[in-house]
Amino acid sequence: MRVAILASIAWRTPPRNYGPWEQVASCLTEGLVTSGVQVTLFATSDSITNARLDSASSVPYAENPEVDPKVAECLHISNLMEKADQFDIIHNHFDFLPLTYSKLIHTPIVTTIHGFSSPKIKEVYRKYNAHTHYVAISNADRDEDLDYVATVYNGIDRDEFPFVSDPDDYLLFFGRIHPDKGTREAVQIALGSGLRLLIAGLIQDEAYFRQHVEPFVDSGQIFYCGNVGPDKRKRLLGMAYAMLHPIDFEEPFGLSVAESMFCGTPVIAFNRGAMCELIQEGKTGFLVNSVAEAVEAVGFIEGIKREACTAWAQSMFSVDRMVQGYLDVYKTVLDQSPVIRD
Repeated sequence: MRVAILASIAWRTPPRNYGPWEQVASCLTEGLVTSGVQVTLFATSDSITNARLDSASSVPYAENPEVDPKVAECLHISNLMEKADQFDIIHNHFDFLPLTYSKLIHTPIVTTIHGFSSPKIKEVYRKYNAHTHYVAISNADRDEDLDYVATVYNGIDRDEFPFVSDPDDYLLFFGRIHPDKGTREAVQIALGSGLRLLIAGLIQDEAYFRQHVEPFVDSGQIFYCGNVGPDKRKRLLGMAYAMLHPIDFEEPFGLSVAESMFCGTPVIAFNRGAMCELIQEGKTGFLVNSVAEAVEAVGFIEGIKREACTAWAQSMFSVDRMVQGYLDVYKTVLDQSPVIRD
């Protein structure tokens, strides 16, 4: 089987720091290669992979302001589509733009929908619903107007997130600094519980950070660690007493939640989006609906067994499980009759 993986080019694959879509594309690519699949990864030329690498983009556009994102995206997507007949399956991790090629090529396209950035883009997904094959990353993120071939949870490389049996006493916020992710609420939870809070992540909303986070930083209780890379990430996640995930949107998955549990660290999350699929209530963390409930949940963390968190994460969110899920999807797609073409 010849598979083309189309990654995002905002960041390198795998990303140096932030880059969830690139991280998932990398884990899948390497897992497929290990399984014996012939894979070509379409990503930035500085990407690291054991697959064949094909690139029309020399640098991630989010790392170089001289690069026009739309121009880079156009060249990146067309580079693959012009070679479509070299592959049995094209696996799109690049959102909605590649769908516009699906009626122009004969190679079937599998699209993993990593969430909908805006309701407006759903019009594109609906238009090509009969010509492509959609995969959801959680049941919570399925759209009733679309047809899905499967739900496949994102896979985590267990070697990147080793188990920690004896954690420190701090709470952790790990994610984009943005209202959607609830950084302000995490600060409030930490202040209410009296525990230290370490914040790590890309500052995506500067005004929000300055107004709601920065005033509390360096107070002796709230600390901002920056947009950390893999080594510091695993230390922060593994040594945390608990991770706070007080999201303010319907999150389609939540990589940091699964990564935290791989390390044995329980998660306290607002019960929105896919959180009820990721967290076992009372066993690997707590699902709450307010800052006050989260503060109360901090008091129950001592009753969570860190071994249970790791066992759950490994059973549900491993790379092996993700790879097998997508191999099943590929087989289903290839066994079906060709998709409808006008």
